[in-house]
Amino acid sequence: MGTKLNNAAAGTANYVDERTSIGGFVKFFARKIFPDHWSFMLGEVALYSFIVLLISGVFLTAFFVPSMDIIHYDGTFPTMQGVEMSRAFASTLDTSFEVPGGLLMRQIHHWAALLFTASILFHMARVFFTGAFRKPREINWLIGFTLMIMSLAAGFTGYSLPDDVLSGNGLRIIDGIVKAIPIIGTYISYWLFGGEFPGEVLIPRLFTAHVLLVPALILGLIALHLFLVFLHKHTQYPGGGRTHKNVVGLPLFPVYTAKAGGFFFVVFGVIAFMGAFFTINPVWNYGPYDPSPVSAGTQPDWYILFVDGALRMMPGELWGFPFEWVIGGYTLSMNLLIPGLIMPALLFGFMAFYPWFEAWATGDRGEKHVLDRPRNAPVRTGIGVAVITFYVILVLEGSNDIVANLFHLSLNDLTIFFRYAIFILPVVAFMVTKRFCMGLQRKDRELVLHGNETGRIVRHENGEYIEVHEPLDEQARWIAVNYDDIAPSVVAPSHNDRGVARKGHKFDRFKHRLSRFYFEDRVSPVTPSELEEAQHHH
Repeated sequence: MGTKLNNAAAGTANYVDERTSIGGFVKFFARKIFPDHWSFMLGEVALYSFIVLLISGVFLTAFFVPSMDIIHYDGTFPTMQGVEMSRAFASTLDTSFEVPGGLLMRQIHHWAALLFTASILFHMARVFFTGAFRKPREINWLIGFTLMIMSLAAGFTGYSLPDDVLSGNGLRIIDGIVKAIPIIGTYISYWLFGGEFPGEVLIPRLFTAHVLLVPALILGLIALHLFLVFLHKHTQYPGGGRTHKNVVGLPLFPVYTAKAGGFFFVVFGVIAFMGAFFTINPVWNYGPYDPSPVSAGTQPDWYILFVDGALRMMPGELWGFPFEWVIGGYTLSMNLLIPGLIMPALLFGFMAFYPWFEAWATGDRGEKHVLDRPRNAPVRTGIGVAVITFYVILVLEGSNDIVANLFHLSLNDLTIFFRYAIFILPVVAFMVTKRFCMGLQRKDRELVLHGNETGRIVRHENGEYIEVHEPLDEQARWIAVNYDDIAPSVVAPSHNDRGVARKGHKFDRFKHRLSRFYFEDRVSPVTPSELEEAQHHH
């Protein structure tokens, strides 16, 4: 029986290969080598969360009614009996309380969406702090950034579909930000909502975007992202024998295939566990959308909460200077435009184009396949921590009423504190992080030269007491010394030997200042001569 089954499988494989030449393709990918490190699994978590989103989304689509037609609820949930609501909200209640497994699938879908966005952000943080975005992976970084934006779009469009009072107030905020755009804002709002907010067409449009447009874009971006990962080779952490010209790891098949399959079910299981035991987005507690009520203690999901925090933090005027003006009959509301559009645009623009900025500022344009240890790139690490600090402050301000109530603080005092903190704490975080990184570099240098302290004291014949140090092994020593020692660029004099002014000297000076910003404070790795001298001394 086993022989017949093997022969049938071999015959089928041979039949397919003769007509598609897929054997060479499979052989190539099966032999592809991937390095092994737990942080590389963050991208896999994002991929598997998206698969869970697709599976649960197909189930929910069968029962959701994307309509804003008004009805009176007559379903099984008793406290909503006779309440006026849209068909979208009513179908959400029906899915939750009448469809077997409907509530579980709703919560699995919501938790998977949160995990999808969170894993993308953590994956991007790993890529940023280790320098995995450098040449030739700048385009792949931009694709990953676009994936992150698409995950926000998917989350926001899905979050708004139930047409409950919480998501409706979020849409109202978006409507206000859009209308703050000079000249064209009102027209965009009318086009988006099909008339004055909330209109009657928004839910069907969001539904189309959520189940068709955004998932299609995400699928295409994931495919392109994975293709470029295969094309460029996977990055690897520094270690003995690992260079920019090779990859040390395990083959895709059977090792990574088995690991990936098992890890998918682990992620699926964790999401299912969260969906079964942790309630999320209980729309029946909020009720259908009504423009008049706004619940206390409400905020959007964490991934868009920073925008809400920026809106809460922005003052209407500062030291008597207003942020809203009427120019030529048009109202310019900078107190909405700055936190709602300009700040996110600057933040996302910085994130998207940072690889090109760093390459230009540092002049380091070579191909990089071995990752940096964050401590060996103190300025980049400090910038990353500063951006995270900036984001966390905005998130806390987005929950300022909850924080104030929990810790018995003044809401106004808390907002004033965050208004100062948003400018001060990111700078402090950058400086402290940079100093921590340089301290760790000095520690590595000391360990390479003198080894680890053993606590064993030895007395020499001449009466001298010394502590015995244990030298680092070759692998640890390689990791500690294998990084580039880049000095700041040197700017040419403003005039040449004949006294003629050099073209572009001011621009060169600006690049020189950037180079000093990145490389002036540095700890050089131990050189072979220094190591030999230290070993001879010991």
